Amino acid sequence: MNVVDLMTTNVATVSPDTSLRGAARIMFRSQVSGLPVTDDNGLLVGIITEADFLRLELSRFESDNPASVESVADIMTRTVETIGPNTPLIEAAKVMVVREVKRLPVVDDVDQLVGIISRMDVVNAFTRPDEVIEDEIREDIVRRVLGLEPSELDVTVREGVVYLRGAMGTQAEARLLTEMTRRLDGVLKVASELTWPLGSG
Repeated sequence: MNVVDLMTTNVATVSPDTSLRGAARIMFRSQVSGLPVTDDNGLLVGIITEADFLRLELSRFESDNPASVESVADIMTRTVETIGPNTPLIEAAKVMVVREVKRLPVVDDVDQLVGIISRMDVVNAFTRPDEVIEDEIREDIVRRVLGLEPSELDVTVREGVVYLRGAMGTQAEARLLTEMTRRLDGVLKVASELTWPLGSG
């Protein structure tokens, strides 16, 4: 599963010239904690979040002569961590953890905003029902990729843990099935008891 499969495409945005009051209203109305900032061509130029507003209030409190701040451009974060729509979901999760961000704007090859993906979107992917995961293994991997009949193997999924049992034609096929299964969204662990003919490679 890739970012494009879960991202929100109807994204609330603001422009650099949007007033701070206007941005705050959009955030409240949309029930989001951050807004991508785009120019007139839809290109991503920054992001404004609750943290930016908090930093502004803190600076006003600590300064005897605070600077005049009126628009989004005055406080937005200009260096934005982004991700592409065809990036695997697990990579998006890694970026969020390493960069400590709650959301990632999704941009195309020319930095045009095409969506946004949040931590909750990623979390929801890992709550996929066991039966959905099992069906994906049987139909997409076993039948379509390996060209085998799903009935020839025992595939069981319990609480995100996949149990694979049965005889494979080669060791390479067994490894491929195990690795592809491990990469599926919602899979926490793969317990393989697959067998293959000795010396099959």
